[in-house]
Amino acid sequence: MVDGIRTLVPVAKVGHIGLYRNEETHQPVVYYCKLPEDVQKRLVIVTDPMLATGGSACDAITMLKERGCHNIRLMCLVGAPEGIERVQKEHPDVDIYLAAVDEKLNENAYIVPGLGDAGDRIFGTK
Repeated sequence: MVDGIRTLVPVAKVGHIGLYRNEETHQPVVYYCKLPEDVQKRLVIVTDPMLATGGSACDAITMLKERGCHNIRLMCLVGAPEGIERVQKEHPDVDIYLAAVDEKLNENAYIVPGLGDAGDRIFGTK
């Protein structure tokens, strides 16, 4: 998703907030955060292929706000109603852009029908 945005906005600066989901608790775990020095002065577009529970998105947005960011958007390919609701509740000031909204989350907090695990798809870990 970042490559696509950089094609449209070649002068965009890119930061990275690395989160993964604990498979037992379904809670996000932060493993990396590197942002441009002037991030608080910019429009920040948080990209995530899938918005499932909303935990990772909410944590990333909170981290940005703690660093002084106020102009934040969330852009995802596929979302579930549960994740959308959580982001809207915790961050009502953040607009959400989705290509598609799927039916629901299953018992393992995966989007149904969904696309599978985005990290596994990107990094070939399964």
